[in-house]
Amino acid sequence: MHLIAQQLRDQRPTRALCVLWYLREQSALGKSATQMVLDRGFLNDNPANVCGGIHRKRTTAVWSALTFDMADQEQFPLHRAAFFNDTQSIMMLIKNGADLYEQDMHGNTALHISTMLGHREATALLLAHNAPVKVKNKEGWNSLMEAVSYGDRQIITTMLRKLKAQSRESMTSRKPHLLRMLAELGDFYLELRWDFHSWIPLLSRMLPSDVCKIYKRGTCLRLDTTLVDFNDRAWERGDISFIYNSTADKTRDQLVILDNKAKAGVFQRIRYEESDAELDEEVDVLMSSDIVSAQMSTKPITFERTMSGWIFKHEKAERVGEYDACYYTVEGMSLVTRKRREHLTAEDIKKNKAFMQNLAVGSAMADDEFKSLQHRKSLPPPGRMPTTWEEYVGAAPGLAPPLGRAQVVKQNTKTFKALIAMSEEFPLSVDVLLDILEIVAPFKHLNKLRRFCQVRLPPGFPVRLEIPLLPTISAKVTFQKLVFRDDLTSKMFKIPKSYREDANRFPDL
Repeated sequence: MHLIAQQLRDQRPTRALCVLWYLREQSALGKSATQMVLDRGFLNDNPANVCGGIHRKRTTAVWSALTFDMADQEQFPLHRAAFFNDTQSIMMLIKNGADLYEQDMHGNTALHISTMLGHREATALLLAHNAPVKVKNKEGWNSLMEAVSYGDRQIITTMLRKLKAQSRESMTSRKPHLLRMLAELGDFYLELRWDFHSWIPLLSRMLPSDVCKIYKRGTCLRLDTTLVDFNDRAWERGDISFIYNSTADKTRDQLVILDNKAKAGVFQRIRYEESDAELDEEVDVLMSSDIVSAQMSTKPITFERTMSGWIFKHEKAERVGEYDACYYTVEGMSLVTRKRREHLTAEDIKKNKAFMQNLAVGSAMADDEFKSLQHRKSLPPPGRMPTTWEEYVGAAPGLAPPLGRAQVVKQNTKTFKALIAMSEEFPLSVDVLLDILEIVAPFKHLNKLRRFCQVRLPPGFPVRLEIPLLPTISAKVTFQKLVFRDDLTSKMFKIPKSYREDANRFPDL
């Protein structure tokens, strides 16, 4: 477009104006700007065929509007190429240093756009150059979620595999920093308690509690917990240990999970790649479940000192575990859960609803229910939405017109008014806590804690805090004890010789 515009500006302004007007009007047909110019012979020597009767006095105003439109269209060239499945332009732009992480006014990356439109070629090319899958747009959806909505099994599988690879790459790139942090920190024992509760009385009585025990020696870390897994479908109790041993002889032994409750003991290495069968099963689950985006909204969050006393009010302060702490009331924190189900059949929705009702009364999902998952075929394409590129880039930020399958969305917003106790006596910093929690990120509830602690907190360390996990469930986390120790042995961070390996003991880890 820039080349065309320059060529046109070298000619008469009225003629250039006509050409640009025509380009804008015809772009809805999906033609490239170059092809439109060639089709009409706009660059020949006969301007009379082009301009017709546009009045020259209107040239300046209309020219300004049109050049503004052109600037908008060219602001995101990679996105535009993805929109039209123009793989040649995508390749050229990537070679010239295009930013694959760039988000447009709607928060979409180029990968979002090619995925929503079901463009296999553009999507494959972007993924081959490591376009980020995890990035979310302004509505809270990442590219994998959009792939599930469109329903092309090949795209979903490729994108899921790439997402897992990118997660591993991220952890690998952070490894030197984490090792340096652990090496500089003294050996210690850290104890934190989890108490789960819900505003639903029956559910609240059945929710688990847990005491996590974290041991750190040199650059090794061990976490003992009784909560094996916790998500929106079920929770599993047990006695497990997560071990990170950077000094292990083999790389594959650096991250392991021990099941101490199993007969004779069982261990599983954290796998870096799933088998094709496991990946297929995960795709089946994605294609038969709601697309869920749960985001903790913390933008308007405020911390106000908590007041105590009936008559004479004073700022609340008390000991939490072994530390003096000041209490703050957290205002403006909410959990926004959005669910999409345009890719599901009526039978899918019925089964999922029955399952959630069983969960609400404490029934766990039986193994045969998992095994009954049928192989899902690709959905029929939704048909090209009548949205043009100009309509897309011209829409108000965050209000993009539909590109893929028409969304069926249900949103739930749960506002939380919670307490947080901050202590300046606690001997760890929040930054160190974030690094430790990054290592044990495979545990979903610990990852939620990490995400909350990334918020700008009041001074000190959060020795007690409440965090939302699900729309109906929140957790109170208390850091009960931190003791620096020099009696931790290397044996604690190794796989016991009597334990046998079970590669599928923890399928979600």
